[in-house]
Amino acid sequence: MLSDIAISRAATLLPIGEIARRAGIDEAALEPHGRFKAKIDLAALPDRGTRRGKLILVTATNPTPAGEGKTTTSVGLDDALNLIGRKTMLALREPSLGPCFGTKGGATGGGYAQVVPMEEINLHFTGDFHAITAAHNLLAAMIDNHVYWGNALGIDTRRVSWRRVLDVNDRALRSVAAGLGGAANGFARETGFDITVASEVMAIFCLARDIEDLQARLGRIIVARTRDGRAITARDLKADGAMTVLLKDAIKPNLVQTLEGNPALIHGGPFANIAHGCNSLIATETALGLADYVVTEAGFGADLGAEKFFDIKCRQAGLAPDAAVIVTTVRALKMNGGVAKADLGAEDAAAVARGVANLERHIENVRQFGVPAIVAVNAFAGDTPAEYAAVFEAAERQGTRAILCRHWAEGGAGAVELAEAVAEIADRGGASFAPLYADNLPLRDKIETVATRIYRASAIALDPHSERQLARWESEGFGALPVCMAKTQYSFSVDPTLLGAPHGHVIPVREVRLAAGAGFVVAICGDLMTMPGLPRTPAAEAIRIDERGQIDGLF
Repeated sequence: MLSDIAISRAATLLPIGEIARRAGIDEAALEPHGRFKAKIDLAALPDRGTRRGKLILVTATNPTPAGEGKTTTSVGLDDALNLIGRKTMLALREPSLGPCFGTKGGATGGGYAQVVPMEEINLHFTGDFHAITAAHNLLAAMIDNHVYWGNALGIDTRRVSWRRVLDVNDRALRSVAAGLGGAANGFARETGFDITVASEVMAIFCLARDIEDLQARLGRIIVARTRDGRAITARDLKADGAMTVLLKDAIKPNLVQTLEGNPALIHGGPFANIAHGCNSLIATETALGLADYVVTEAGFGADLGAEKFFDIKCRQAGLAPDAAVIVTTVRALKMNGGVAKADLGAEDAAAVARGVANLERHIENVRQFGVPAIVAVNAFAGDTPAEYAAVFEAAERQGTRAILCRHWAEGGAGAVELAEAVAEIADRGGASFAPLYADNLPLRDKIETVATRIYRASAIALDPHSERQLARWESEGFGALPVCMAKTQYSFSVDPTLLGAPHGHVIPVREVRLAAGAGFVVAICGDLMTMPGLPRTPAAEAIRIDERGQIDGLF
């Protein structure tokens, strides 16, 4: 069996100009980065927006070590839709270097359902994340510099909330002391690093409509407060202009291709358990203007990624999804049914029947937003008919279908049945999308609504300090913002070991943060890190370059 990287390397890629032609992108709008990837100058797309495609969200059950294959299914569905004659484009997130060198590996799909060039997309790509890192850290430097040269804005150095970022997992940087070594090096204070994909700049980058909106949002970032509590913004520091300049090329969406030569836009990549977990709005809007169908995905399970896609991205952008695909695997459902990872190879239809409670919960949740959902069962070698039957029966109980997909092994041809079903749902026009809560609902009630209706919690536990912060932000005019729930991706609860479909638990909110530029309030639930650490055996240990210049070990 060939590895993902071997399959990618064996493929014959089309020149990026041919991919642009297939997408309907004029050559004048193309800014090539090598032979097989390019940025798109949206100003040179005169017909952008004349077409309005149907929007299809791919989400999943809660992730497990057994694997679900959400990105792989997104690519397979895109290839299959094109195969049956539906002009379709992908709109996906860019991979972060953190997971690539940590545990998860790359994020370009797998098997014969991949976006390529795989190595380049996973490693540096067109430099977007580096530009975001630089813009974020420029703002951090300008805060410290402002204080050093007299602090005319009256920043309370104890209340600087803007940390620095790096797109590498590094637990040693979570909490650091900066400015040591005397007055010449600034002022000593405690601070720390987050991973780049957790940066508010990343969230802004993926929600901005254009370069003007980008600068306006960057300017609204709150970085500190004065002693009397007045907010200090990036605009107050006159940093928004230079930050925008650093992002002027990054904001252009990236064009690549699938293994079957279909156009794909890969742009932006906020984490879904910390931020909103969706690719850039600019890429999604561009794809909707070029294709009849657009396949996009949201990070992790539907309780995180899909909820934020609906309640944050769609709310802010005015998008109305036409259909949703919930990806699962027999192996993942067996884990949700109590089977240990080491025992997943043995047939256990009873465990699948127990684990489908997780799938059914996600189907119910997606429907709360008025979006019809269908289930894609990503086939693994070793799955059995009895195990599949348990999944099909669960989907039928929820009034939908579960379709067996073999795109990993067969490419688009292995997902044709799914593509036909998705196209039929989207064409039928039965969606009646609406966010979960109204804009004018109090912030605390928004948090509680997500916790009780999506996580099936009995209540939230919010400390008095966080209650006061929410009340203050409402008094400052931020009460209409949506909430971004930051919690473990592995469970409906805050306990990553509590699998299946738990209910009646309490969601502890240990901290709330205002992301004024991105336009949401973050509720950090349970023990969640904004700078991950590397595992005992990081993937980086196996990655190397050989004498021919080819990369090995990247998966």
